[in-house]
Amino acid sequence: MNNEPTALYRKYRPEAFADVRNQDHIVSILEGAIAKKTIPHALLFTGSRGTGKTSVARIFAREIGVAEVDIYEIDAASNRGIDDIRELRDAVHTLPYESPYKVYIIDEVHMLTKEAFNALLKTLEEPPAHVVFILATTEQDKLLDTITSRCQVFQFRAPTRAVLRDTVFDIARKEKFNMDPQAADMVAIAADGSFRDALGITQKVMLASGDKLAGADEVASILGAPKNVLLMDILEAFDSGSTEKALHAVGSAVSAHVDMKLFMKLLLERVRAVILIRHNQADADMLLEQYAEDDRALLKAYAEKTGSHIHSHLLLRLLEAAEQTGKSFLPQLPLEIAIVDILGEKSAA
Repeated sequence: MNNEPTALYRKYRPEAFADVRNQDHIVSILEGAIAKKTIPHALLFTGSRGTGKTSVARIFAREIGVAEVDIYEIDAASNRGIDDIRELRDAVHTLPYESPYKVYIIDEVHMLTKEAFNALLKTLEEPPAHVVFILATTEQDKLLDTITSRCQVFQFRAPTRAVLRDTVFDIARKEKFNMDPQAADMVAIAADGSFRDALGITQKVMLASGDKLAGADEVASILGAPKNVLLMDILEAFDSGSTEKALHAVGSAVSAHVDMKLFMKLLLERVRAVILIRHNQADADMLLEQYAEDDRALLKAYAEKTGSHIHSHLLLRLLEAAEQTGKSFLPQLPLEIAIVDILGEKSAA
C-alpha cells in the first residue's frame, strides 16, 4: 500500500474556474466563450512554469462538456517527433466517446521538431468540428508564427510575491500547519513566480518541520536561504562602508551553505527598499510592510541617515553581480567583487 502523502500541488489543483488564482483576465474570456457557445478550435496558453496553464486547460475542457475519456493530454517534450503528430492527426478524425468534443492538450508544444510542427499545422488549418486543441508553452517565441496565428492566444501572468505568500499561508492553514507570515513570504520568494513550486516548497517545509510551526529562520534553513541576521549584517556593513564586515557576512553565508542566488535576491530587495524610502517617504509604510518590525526600523534609519553608503550606484553594482551569480563557478565571487569595487574605493581613499 502506498502511504506517501499526496503532493500539495495535486491536492489543491484548481477544479473549477472559481478556484483559479491570478488569471481573471483569462477566465472571464473563456467563461464568455462558453456562455456564447463560441468555442475556438485552437487555443494557445503561454506563460512561465507553474502558472496554471494545464489546470485551466482541463477546467475549460470539462466546462464545455468533455468527459475525462475524451481529454487527451500529450507531453510534447516526450512525444515530439513527426510520427507522434501523424498518429495524433489520424486520431482526431475519430468521434468522441461520450462528449460533444475531443480535447487535445499539448503541453510544452515548443519542444516539437520542425517536421512535427509542420504536421501539426496541417491539422490546425482544417480541424474536425468535434476537436479542440489547447497548446501550452513556456516559450512562445520558439513557435512558428503560422501556428500562433491559428490559435487564440492567452498570456498567463506569473503570480506576484504577495499572491504566492497568501496562497502558501492559506494552504498551510488548510493543512493545519502553522506558518508565520514571514516564513510564507520566504517560500513565496523561493518559488520565483510558480504556484507549483510554492506548494512543493510548502510541502517540503511541512515534512521537515516536526513541531507544526515554521518561522522565517527555520524555513530559511530548510531552503538554503539566508537567515535574516546575515542579511541585516551585510546591510549594516554597506551602510557604514566597511569592506571587512561585508566580506565577513558573505563568508558566513557561504559557511552556512546559503543559496547565493536567493541571498542576492533578498539583499537587492532590502537595498532597493532603503533607496526608495529615502526618495519617497509617502510610500514608506507600504514598502516596509513585508519586513519584521525590527527590520523596518533599521531600513528606515538607513534611509534617513546622512552619509550612508547605501545608494543607487551600490544597487546597480549588486544587480550586475546578481546576474552573474548563477554563471560563476564560485557563486559568491560576483558579490565579493562588487563589495571590493564599491566599498574598497572608500577604504583606499
